[in-house]
Amino acid sequence: MPKRLLVPLLILLASASANAAGEFYCCQDPSSGRRVCGDSLPEQCRGRAYRLLDSGGNIIKEVGPPLSPEEKAELALENKRKKQLEEASREQRRKDQALLDTYTTAQDIDQAQRKAETDVNLAMQDTQAHIADTRVKRKKFEEEAEFYKKKALPADLEKNLRALDHEIKVQQELLAVKKGEFDQIKAKYDADRKRYFELTGRAPKATPPAGTAPRQ
Repeated sequence: MPKRLLVPLLILLASASANAAGEFYCCQDPSSGRRVCGDSLPEQCRGRAYRLLDSGGNIIKEVGPPLSPEEKAELALENKRKKQLEEASREQRRKDQALLDTYTTAQDIDQAQRKAETDVNLAMQDTQAHIADTRVKRKKFEEEAEFYKKKALPADLEKNLRALDHEIKVQQELLAVKKGEFDQIKAKYDADRKRYFELTGRAPKATPPAGTAPRQ
């Protein structure tokens, strides 16, 4: 073979070999119903499902058709749900680690609960004592008001009675809040205790320690 013909032939064979070792894009042509393939994405495949094949005809990747607006909305919603679940899972892991860092044993939880309940009980006792003192003061003004049954009360006396009534009301509302705090403390430490046993795999006591009842 003449040398001048040998070089173009080698180039042609190298090109054919490169194509044989390459990848091909194939899809179904909707107009003809026939398969269309190319070493780059054929025009008929744009905006449609297609397959990426190797030189042996094996499927490397399948690409589905473009999503409809409804499918895009559903996908966005699903991605949002997954993100929320991931964030919730991270937050739960953070709380679990904080729980294990705070309590070395279940007895630590019991001790923390007793302290919190004791603090609330002391605050409730202080509030109840304040209410009792205020009622004693009001009793003195009530006795003074007895002299004015058929007369208008002096302005100062009426003002003092109103102020003391308001003070008693405020302290009673504070007492109700403290009782609510006691219930919240019990719920919190019951939940901490339950989660601690779940995380550590340690069996809880047969009868978990009951919270200290608030004093009346």
